[in-house]
Amino acid sequence: MERKVALTKDGSSTIHNSSLNQHYHSIHGAVQESKHVFMKMGWEEVRKSETTISVLEMGFGTGLNAFLILLECIADPSLTVQYTTLEAFPLEKEEIIGLNYAEQLKANQQQENFLKLHRVEWEIPVSVENGFTLLKRNIKLEDFIPDTAAYDLVFYDAFAPDAQPELWTEDIFKNLFDGMKPGGMLVTYCAKGQVRRNLIAAGFSVERLQGPVGKREMLRGRK
Repeated sequence: MERKVALTKDGSSTIHNSSLNQHYHSIHGAVQESKHVFMKMGWEEVRKSETTISVLEMGFGTGLNAFLILLECIADPSLTVQYTTLEAFPLEKEEIIGLNYAEQLKANQQQENFLKLHRVEWEIPVSVENGFTLLKRNIKLEDFIPDTAAYDLVFYDAFAPDAQPELWTEDIFKNLFDGMKPGGMLVTYCAKGQVRRNLIAAGFSVERLQGPVGKREMLRGRK
């Protein structure tokens, strides 16, 4: 698998996977996309009513989404977050050190914590900082069986359906639906009609929302 660090239009880093010809984030801006799709449309909605939040992420990738949530926990000691993330193909050390998220988020003092997210052991929960516990699973989504009603929020950040259609099926979404708490929420950058129909068939109530820069729409599903 050939990968390399690339810059997006907002100055933040991403990874390009040449085997799939896919970037890990929007080329219009990695940070702005994550802030809009996963933080504004997902995290901030759940945060309105909860201070103890269980998050499931597919997949860990560059660690940007996990880092954004970690920064939230550092800023607000009242938060308790159990963050589970799935990644079948972790980044190499050389790729990780090329990512500039701490700088772009004006959180240079948290660079060591960003690196720690990548360094912690797989398959065991690790307390990283201020109420943030990380469980990294080195597993394909197709092989993942979530606990029943375990998650308040799902960040669905798989590669696009054109590249990996097997990750956007009704069966995949039904598995995630069963793993979410009543009222739980799933957010994804993808807005394809078939993806929306598969989410609905899996049991979700689905909204089309304004997308991030460079994308007209995104989807949010509720259990």
